[in-house]
Parts: sequence; structure tokens; C-alpha cells
Amino acid sequence: MKIGIHSFASLEQPENNSADHRHQTIKNLLDRIHLSDEYGLDFYGIGEHHRREYLDSAAHNILSAASSITKNIILKSSVAVLSAADPVRLFQNYATLDLLSKGRVQMVVGRASFRESFPLFGLSFDDYNELFEEKLDLLLKIRDNTAVTWSGKFRPSLSGQEVHPRPYQQKIPIWIGVGGTPQSVVRAAKLGLPLMIAIIGGETHRFRPLCDLYRQTWIDSGFKEEDIQIGVHSLGFVGTDGDKARESFFHGYKKSFTKIGLERGWGPVTRQSYDFLVSETGALVVGDPSEVVEKIKAHSNSLGGITQFAFQMSVAELAHQQLSDSIKLIGDKVIPLLKS
Repeated sequence: MKIGIHSFASLEQPENNSADHRHQTIKNLLDRIHLSDEYGLDFYGIGEHHRREYLDSAAHNILSAASSITKNIILKSSVAVLSAADPVRLFQNYATLDLLSKGRVQMVVGRASFRESFPLFGLSFDDYNELFEEKLDLLLKIRDNTAVTWSGKFRPSLSGQEVHPRPYQQKIPIWIGVGGTPQSVVRAAKLGLPLMIAIIGGETHRFRPLCDLYRQTWIDSGFKEEDIQIGVHSLGFVGTDGDKARESFFHGYKKSFTKIGLERGWGPVTRQSYDFLVSETGALVVGDPSEVVEKIKAHSNSLGGITQFAFQMSVAELAHQQLSDSIKLIGDKVIPLLKS
């Protein structure tokens, strides 16, 4: 199993939007990516947002800077909002990153969890699914062919134009990021694309039917069972003391998800609901190294086996030093215990 981090470029102090604070937030993020490489994590992914409290609207630029200070770690989009992007430009950005990093790029593409990117780029949220399907089709054609002939509804046609530069890898791996809809799982399996499931609430074992659907559709579509890749993106944090880690994560998590809940009609986060999420079957992976290892193993078993696990730690307003210490524990303790 590959272990890594999916992160946002979240302002470390959301109320502080000064130029110096924005600069320091990016600098600290790059330091953590470098640290993740030093401590043997397998990958580091950066998300994409278009709102005040995030600095990752152009995640490929952050990853490009990271490529110059890392040697081994895979650099990922997690996710790139394909529905609101031009697939040609998106491919060019990540192909360039692949050249800079000498083949250390993977992409996770998805439909977006926030709505603001659609009006920002002159698109309608009513076309949410149709946009993604069409743009995914074009992105895969560009990945597989230098010269592309293609036509669709939302973008001008291509009639044999070549798309450059080509990446260092023959084909950049493209994962489909999903939040739990069967249609998305079936789409990924039919295309032979690896699946990254964002499990940020509830009980992880409830996603087993989706994993089984993906595996069966994959096999029915003529692909080899041994090539199946399923990853899990989970909110998590590792500390030397499990109780202190859960306490540290709670306060920022409550603030962030209560705010999101107001936008989406969810109830506020309570201590009771949080304690359920960090319990044995809950989705959050927060604790000391041994607790975290056991929970990752339990998640994998409950889903029928996973090939990647990604910690999402940047949703709880943890300080740079806390995040850095957690990365060290993942490298020094969690990964060796998982592989022992």
C-alpha cells in the first residue's frame, strides 16, 4: 500500500489574508512537501480551490516548485477540477511538471466539491456531469495521442492538432476522484482508470458496495483483476499521543466543517459527532502511530483491499510544526508498521 498526503494550500490563519501571510503559507507548504520526500512518503497531492481562504487555484505551480526540491516523491493533483478546466491546458501544465520532475506526476481529476469555479469560468453548474464526461474524454485522448481529432459541446473541436509538450512518462497516470456516486465508480472502471474515493464522514465500511461495484465493472470491462487500484482519501492526523492528537484535530475540524455545513445545509459539528468519526468504524484516521496503522488496516479490510491511503490534514487549522511532526511520524512509524 502506498501512503501519502493530499493537502490544500489553506491559509494557516484564515482571517489573515496579508501578502506576507500568503507567502509564508506557500513557503511552509513547500517545506512540508520536501519533508515528506525526506521521510519516505510515497506521494503528495495538492487540491484546487477558487476561494479566499485557499491558495491552490494553480496547484501545478506549487507542485512545479516542489519538483525542484524533491527527489523521489510522486507529485499529484488531488483533485484537479476537470469540469471547469480546459483539458488541453491542463494536460500541458502537468506534462511540463512531469518533465521537470522526471516522471513523478500523477493526476487525480474530479468534478469539484465547491461551486464557485463554474461561474468563474463561464460555466453552468447544471452541466456538472456532462462537462466532466466530455472533458475527461478529451483529456484521455490527449494523453494517448499527440495529434487529436475530437468534437464536443463545451469546447471548440480539434482536427488533428498536436498537443505539446509530451510528458516524460509515456502516459501520465490519471485517477478518478469520487465522493460516493455509483455512476462515477462505473465510469472509472469502464475506462480502466484507478479510483480515489474521498471518505470524509460516516463509516468507511459503507463504501464497500461502491468498491465491489468498481471491481466487478472493471473485470466485466475486460481489464485484469491484478491491475485494480483503489485509493482512499481520508481526513487524518498522527501525534505521539492519541488523545492529544484527537483533541488537537477537533477544534480546527469543528470550525472548518461547521462553516462548510452552513453552506450545504448540514448541522454543526458536535463533540459527539466527532468522537463517532474518530471511533473504530468512523472515517477519520486520527491518533498515535499504532492506532492509525490499525485503522488504516481496518479500512482496507472493510473495503476489500486498497492500494493507496492519503492523509488529508489541512482541514483543521493545525500549525506548520504540528503538520511537520505528523509527517515525520508517518515516515518513521506508520509506514514501517504498515509494511512489517
